[in-house]
Amino acid sequence: MQWGGVHVFKAGGRMFATLSPEGGALRHVAFKASPESFHVLTEAGSFMPAPYLARAQWVATDDLDALTDAEWRGYLVRAWRLVVLRLPKRLRAPLLAAADAGRMRA
Repeated sequence: MQWGGVHVFKAGGRMFATLSPEGGALRHVAFKASPESFHVLTEAGSFMPAPYLARAQWVATDDLDALTDAEWRGYLVRAWRLVVLRLPKRLRAPLLAAADAGRMRA
């Protein structure tokens, strides 16, 4: 929790997604996107460039039904990976190894 109750999701100390409350419910989602995903999502209409973070290719929406559960999972996994891949090797390697091990178990 950060910034007055915003749920901030981080990898190696760097943000990759946020979930903000509105009226007692979790309503506003923002996450890091690839340049291609940023373009596709913002052109589709349900997403907008995230305030303060658009220059870093973040998108945001208040419409939690904008994507299916599988699409949400895919975009959030990619957001995590985008952030992890930019970490120093000493932080990146164990995170990627843990993610790969988790996939092997699933």
